[in-house]
Amino acid sequence: MGIYSRSLAIIIIFLFVNEMQVFGQRSKKNKKNKGQIESTQVLLLNQNDSVSYALGMGMAENLKTSGMDSLSYGAFQAGLKAIFNSDSTLIDADQVQLILQSYFVGLALKATEKNLEEERAFLAKNKLRPEVDTTASGLQYEVIVQGEGPFPNANSQVTVNYEGKLLNGDIFDSSYERNEVIQFSLEQVIVGWTEGLQLMNPGSKFILYIPSELAWGERGAGEDIPPNSMVIFTVELISIDN
Repeated sequence: MGIYSRSLAIIIIFLFVNEMQVFGQRSKKNKKNKGQIESTQVLLLNQNDSVSYALGMGMAENLKTSGMDSLSYGAFQAGLKAIFNSDSTLIDADQVQLILQSYFVGLALKATEKNLEEERAFLAKNKLRPEVDTTASGLQYEVIVQGEGPFPNANSQVTVNYEGKLLNGDIFDSSYERNEVIQFSLEQVIVGWTEGLQLMNPGSKFILYIPSELAWGERGAGEDIPPNSMVIFTVELISIDN
């Protein structure tokens, strides 16, 4: 298998297969936009037609998700044809990976910069709300219910219920959905949690607005939390366990 085939396989597997569920959900929402973009009529007469069309849909959806907002269809089709027909190509084999890597790294950097811009704008506006307090570190919190009793320290083990979401409202984790509380040490969690939980006593329920530098920062956390993403947690402190 040549370098072009390997690169195409990587794109298809990484950008298509891993996100098909997301695409399926979004495609339903996007049906209202049908007809906004004029496209050539294509007839799906056999399995190869259907698979080819499905690959195009999946790859396009995931390229858009990765930040790519335009595509030279002619060049894309020419590249596909050149490899499938074993024709000469306009790009040398040793350039393929460099071109793709440079482009997608650039897209990732733009995305992280956008995340930081949105974070700064949100926090600047949010801190003006009278119900929101801001600590010296930049953590913002909103008291929904203030409990009673002692407060945990940075070494305490606690039991909590929580929901975590991104600035766009996407929920990435929730003990409520799992119908189970979680127990952990405040030494084991992100800085925003360690600081925020120490402001709560048992029975408290807070909303923690955690800047990215107090969360997962530049590294992000898996597929659910992109780099430089602030996170918002609704947290209930059930008990201090030591």
